[in-house]
Amino acid sequence: MREAVRPRRRKLDVVVISDVHLGTYGCHATELLRYLKSVRPKVLVLNGDIVDIWQFSKNYWPAAHMRVVRHLAGLAAKGTHIHYLTGNHDELLRKFAGTRLGNLRIDNKLVLELADGKAWFFHGDVFDVTMQHSRWLAKLGAHGYDLLIVLNRVVNFLLHKLGRPRVALSKAVKDRVKGAVSLIGNFEQTAAGIAAEGGYHYVVCGHIHQPEIKSLTTPHGAVTYLNSGDWVENLTALEYSGATGWQLYRYAADAAMQQPAAAADAADQAADAPVAALLSELLAEFQLNRRAE
Repeated sequence: MREAVRPRRRKLDVVVISDVHLGTYGCHATELLRYLKSVRPKVLVLNGDIVDIWQFSKNYWPAAHMRVVRHLAGLAAKGTHIHYLTGNHDELLRKFAGTRLGNLRIDNKLVLELADGKAWFFHGDVFDVTMQHSRWLAKLGAHGYDLLIVLNRVVNFLLHKLGRPRVALSKAVKDRVKGAVSLIGNFEQTAAGIAAEGGYHYVVCGHIHQPEIKSLTTPHGAVTYLNSGDWVENLTALEYSGATGWQLYRYAADAAMQQPAAAADAADQAADAPVAALLSELLAEFQLNRRAE
């Protein structure tokens, strides 16, 4: 039996992930954890909708989801600066903007001075017309989307058994709806326009589950628009280093991630402990960091 080899961690200046939706059936927490274990960022930006408070249920919180939370806490304890930027699905955290626990900070937006220009980070739901005027419709749509993702998993399981390629139902639906395509284009152009007006070189969003890196021209100049995608459909992230600039990471295209996963380590097994005990440990970990500062 071939043993799984742990990939060497890639050192990066910044990693951005968004739209993880922990606490929902569509979340690919196991894959996300494998990815997070493969990188060593100085700064990790969690750009909204990491925990899905809209659809949170105490009846569904798998061990894999807690392992992600535990790993994030471990990264903060080891020196990674983590910026949790709130989104619409975790908007309840907005009242805690400015809160700092060790190396973890909660905010609504973030500006980083990179080697080649200023980068402006925010989730992006502020540009969503549905969120502004029909919040109940947005929440209803979120439940429908989650149901579609569950259905997609069942369909792909059956296709895999038949030796057929996987399909992305939600992507197919969005691609066929002209309004959705137009909405995405408007979202990108609006974000770029405001960023250019503010003098930013990069604008980094999430929210629309459309991973992207591209230059957009606005009346105030060109801006590089970036979107980190999601960990429900696309399984993508943004990576930055001074040597290579911005890169779009795709889990499906990472050959190392297609190899057998390594066995769960002690930290993973510890994350399977009762939730109350885990919360107590996490708080203690953060308190230790605060006293050490």
